[in-house]
Amino acid sequence: MTAMFLLIGILLRLFTATTGLGVNYGMTADNLPAPSVVANFLKTQTIFDSVKLFDANPDVLRAFANTGISVSVTIGNGDIPGLTNTVTARRWVEQHISPFHPQTKIKYVCVGTEVLFSKNNDWISNLVPAMRSLHYALVKAGLQDIKVTSAHALNIFRRETIPSLMRFMVGYDQSFFAPILQFHQRTKSPFMVNPYPYFSPDLPKKLNYALFKPNRGVYDKYTRKTYTNMFDEILDSTYSAMKALGYGNVEIAIGETGWPTHGDASTPFATIENAISYNGHVVKEIVSGKGTPLMPNRRFETYMFALFNENQKPGPLVEKYWGMINPDLTPIYNVGVLRNEQSTPTPTPTPTTPAPSGKNFCVPKVGASKAQLQSNLDYACGQGIDCRPIQPGGACYEPNTLRSHAAFAMNSYYRTKGQSIFSCDFAGTGQITTHEPSYGNCRYL
Repeated sequence: MTAMFLLIGILLRLFTATTGLGVNYGMTADNLPAPSVVANFLKTQTIFDSVKLFDANPDVLRAFANTGISVSVTIGNGDIPGLTNTVTARRWVEQHISPFHPQTKIKYVCVGTEVLFSKNNDWISNLVPAMRSLHYALVKAGLQDIKVTSAHALNIFRRETIPSLMRFMVGYDQSFFAPILQFHQRTKSPFMVNPYPYFSPDLPKKLNYALFKPNRGVYDKYTRKTYTNMFDEILDSTYSAMKALGYGNVEIAIGETGWPTHGDASTPFATIENAISYNGHVVKEIVSGKGTPLMPNRRFETYMFALFNENQKPGPLVEKYWGMINPDLTPIYNVGVLRNEQSTPTPTPTPTTPAPSGKNFCVPKVGASKAQLQSNLDYACGQGIDCRPIQPGGACYEPNTLRSHAAFAMNSYYRTKGQSIFSCDFAGTGQITTHEPSYGNCRYL
């Protein structure tokens, strides 16, 4: 597999000018290098030709001046209603775009993020009017080369089983998506989606399909196309839904896609091995320009998620670990996005499924409270098991979370007590799983 990703690196260097391969640059962290350092790194050490920001940070925009790297900025969801006013939209452009462009090559203004997913009717109903106002403001400012779009989560479809039958959600197809697609068609801007196979509700049953590994595939009897991976299926589902509304000629851009490298016992599929498999194959597919079964020979502008891990991000632990590059600008893993990878490849582990046959583990149930987790941790460690690995400096100390430490202690107790069902009860807060929770140097016995 290492050889395959080295080939990707060579191809990327041959086609960098046309790949349209970008990366999301999030900054919810306290350990990241300065924006100017990041900009120089992306320009000189990677094949990324564009970045997508989650705001319009002026320090970052200044840092990317004269780098040749395209930059997309994002407007927060809460600002959408106010930007329906053309005066407000023109003022926003004057303050956030005009001072920086064209020295900084701003390409897209992304209005909101996954607005439909928010279920906020004020944001949803005002999205298209805000997009129109901002487009008008950019044209009036002489910046018609900057396009307006908005990234959508994959909760936008009806629940269908094959791509050719996929349609947008009832109630939103004509009232929401038709006007958006009409706007994109008129302004020659892309419809942006965030395909994340990692979040598929079918992931436990279709892990190989999500990771581009050998699988039975999905056959679409109406198009006679066979899908071997979930990424292609999502893109062709998007195309089918757009085409059904009469907008199959609108370009599709991928605003975010990626795979996390780390989590806790409740997120067993978040591993470096799986991230290498998914992200490596996505990069290869985008660079090759082979397209999808319904859109052959088509190259999609794609923004990988994400450049860095973000240690200050709220929510579950896994939300912090989507990065591809460490804060010291060394790779977390290699999938062909660094310019020097052909000479200094990182050994690429063979992806494995997190469910080894015939082996069980004891982990906390998802709904276990902090008090219950602490009680389980105290009890297990008080029964003579070796809890040194979850103490400072131990192989399993990081991530330093109560759930992760409790999971390790509960499993160790379960193992020493003969792996009986009762030894994983923990007052109803433990559960037995076949998913391998080990990670990095932390090995669950």
